Amino acid sequence: MPFTPLHMGPGLFVKALLQSSFSLMVFGWTQIIMDIQPLWVMVVGHGHVHGFSHTLVGSSLIAIIAALTGKPLSELGLRIMGITSQPEPLKIAWRVAFLSAFIGSYTHVGLDAIMHADVQPAYPLTLVNPLLGIVSVKALHKLCLYSGMLGAIVFYLVQWRSHHLNSH
Repeated sequence: MPFTPLHMGPGLFVKALLQSSFSLMVFGWTQIIMDIQPLWVMVVGHGHVHGFSHTLVGSSLIAIIAALTGKPLSELGLRIMGITSQPEPLKIAWRVAFLSAFIGSYTHVGLDAIMHADVQPAYPLTLVNPLLGIVSVKALHKLCLYSGMLGAIVFYLVQWRSHHLNSH
């Protein structure tokens, strides 16, 4: 999967379903951290592109790091953007940060495992990738794009309905 943007489609869909119980910012931060190893390997020209970071063990460690760093960074970003839960700055609960980071890291591995032959999600238990090719790359990209579009529509419909009901 090209770097991070397509991974955000499923994140938007999960945000639509979980609303305030999910942080799209922490999810997105997790996507960025997940792709540091592949980017590094591409820049230096040697190594395993989808190595340890794209295993369940590696992505679990990344999820922990992403939650611990993503919560304060996301809260800072929300404060800078002026997004508040009146009258206080918006806070992200730790459980929301960890849930968002783990969903982010595991969906990242799953999506990349479908299209990249070098992803070994269950390493060191096995080198087999049972997800490889279960759908075409074109279908996978469409799934990511359409889930993002559907997620955005559902999210804003839920927000509109909630605002509409609360204003009456």
